[in-house]
Parts: sequence; structure tokens; C-alpha cells
Amino acid sequence: MSDKRPTRRRPSDRGLPLTRRLAITGGSAVATLGVVLLLVVLVAVWLFAGPGPARQSTDVVLRQGAGLPEIAATLKREGAIGSSTVFLAAASLTGAARHLKAGEYAFVPHASMASVMGMIRRGEVVHHMVTIPEGLTSEAVVDVLANNAVLTGSAPIPPEGAILPETYEVRRGEDRAAVLQRMMDARDQLLAALWSQRRPDLPLSTPEEAVILASIVEKETGLTDERPRVAAVFINRLQKGMKLESDPTVVYGLTRGVPLGHGMRESELQSHTPYNTYVITGLPPTPICNPGRASLAAVLDAPRTDELYFVANGTGGHAFATTLEQHLANVARWRAIEHEPPAPAAPSGAHP
Repeated sequence: MSDKRPTRRRPSDRGLPLTRRLAITGGSAVATLGVVLLLVVLVAVWLFAGPGPARQSTDVVLRQGAGLPEIAATLKREGAIGSSTVFLAAASLTGAARHLKAGEYAFVPHASMASVMGMIRRGEVVHHMVTIPEGLTSEAVVDVLANNAVLTGSAPIPPEGAILPETYEVRRGEDRAAVLQRMMDARDQLLAALWSQRRPDLPLSTPEEAVILASIVEKETGLTDERPRVAAVFINRLQKGMKLESDPTVVYGLTRGVPLGHGMRESELQSHTPYNTYVITGLPPTPICNPGRASLAAVLDAPRTDELYFVANGTGGHAFATTLEQHLANVARWRAIEHEPPAPAAPSGAHP
């Protein structure tokens, strides 16, 4: 007898009803799809929250008016994010798409897509500043703009005194002419406000005359608290029909504001230019620089004084006088200071 036993045969799906077979097949497909979707979600989460692809600091400029697809494409192209698709999806799902702001952004190395999106949503743009010091000529202002590598294009030289010296925020790629126009608009707005509240008895017929006088005040003193007093002296002289006798106007007439490189000479004081206030009576034809806010305010709200003269006092400021005799005494003291020999240097190691 054979001891072989009949083998048990596995039940075949062929014996199952069709619906049962379809359910098993569908379940397997769903399970596979679920695993794939889970992997896709995990990859997307990793791309969104994990370290970004940039190995070094990355600057990206998002233009004004750019839509979400362009922003995502720009970030991907510049290497700030690893997937524009994930960025698009995340921005849409989180609601960030409606709040992304244009500008220049600086992302740290390996910044996550989440942090990149957060910075753009909050508008944490790079700030570039251009500072125009008080007292620059318009040609010098244009030189400052021309030497700023953030800006583009060219700017014409505006009329003297047409811009307001301040610190301005600019955007990378902004046109120099547009920045210059903002500076001119700022001066116009300030001048209009100050002119509307000016001292009523000023010997100035137009706002432009106020700018001319303010430019002289600007060049005469670098001390903010001294400018109203200097302005008052010039206003008093204008009211009395006296010549202003301002050295900076002589320099401007000779060099358009470039320093002479030496002390004022008698021949220069007698030079016949429209700007030499030792020769002409009244104001020169144009400003001699771009005066700042303090000088404009000093002219248009100058204090009422009797002072008609001032001269350097050797300490960075000026000595003021109401009479010629007082002034000549102040001049004599200044001349003595000018001719004093320099103090000897202290021996090494000695206390001052």
C-alpha cells in the first residue's frame, strides 16, 4: 500500500465569486495607492519643513505684481527652494498665496521652504539705504546715486537746491531717476509746509528765495543749534539792504562748490560773479547747495534779533555781534587764534 496521502489543494480565487475577486484586487490597489500617497506626503513635508537646497546665502528679487506661479518659479530657479510644485501647493493650502510680498529677500544657507515662505509672507525684505548729506551740490548728489551699485539707469542733474538731503530707502534695481524724483518731491512737500507757516515779515518773496538763503546758512555753519541765529543775521542784513558777505557764495561762483584748497584771497572776494555776495546786493540767483531740513526751518522761522555780524570763534562755532565795533573785536580775536602757534605735543607717556 502506498502511504502517500492526497495533497490538500489551496483554494483558488477562480472558485470565488467575481465580486469577491474584484474586492480583493481593489483592496490591494487601494493599499498600494495609500502607501504611495503616504510617501508623497512625507516627501512633500520633508521638502517643505526640512533643510533647503541652498548651500550659501541666497538673494532673490520678487518683482512687484508677480503672481504665485512666477514667485515659485523664481525661488526654484534661484535655488532657494527645492520644488516649485510643493511651494505652490503649500502656499495655496495655508492661505499664504494671498499675502506674499514683492521685494528683495536674503535667505540663509539651507533655509527651509517653510521659513522662506514665512519671510515672504511677512515682507522681511532687504533694506538698502542711500544717505544724502546736507550741503551737497546737485552734481554731487547725482554722483552719490551713480556710485550706488543697487540702483540702475541714470539720473539728470537737477537744479541746485531741488532735493531734500535725507536717508532714503531704495530697492535693488530701482531707477536712479525715480529715486532722485522722490528726493525732489520730498523737498517740495517740506518746503510747502514750512512756507505756509513762515514768519510773516520775512524779506523773501518766494519759496525759492527761502531755499537760496537756506543754502547759504547750510554752508556757513555745521551746528544745528546755530543755524537759526545765522539765518537771523542774514535776514536782518537783507531787511537793511546790507550785502550778505558770505564766503561760501564766493566759492560757489568760482568753482560751483568745489573747495578752493586755500584761504579766501582778496582777489577772490572781489571776483565779479553773480554769486559773490561781497559784490552783489541781495540773494544770489540760485541756491549754492541743497540745504537740509534744519536750515530750511531756520530761515522760515528765524528768531528776531539785532545781530548783523558773525565770525568763527575757534571752537567750531561763531561769535555774533550787533555792531561793527563788536564784530571787529571778534574778528581780531579770531585772527589771533588763527596765528597762534600749535600747542607742543605732550612727551610720550605724559598726561594731557
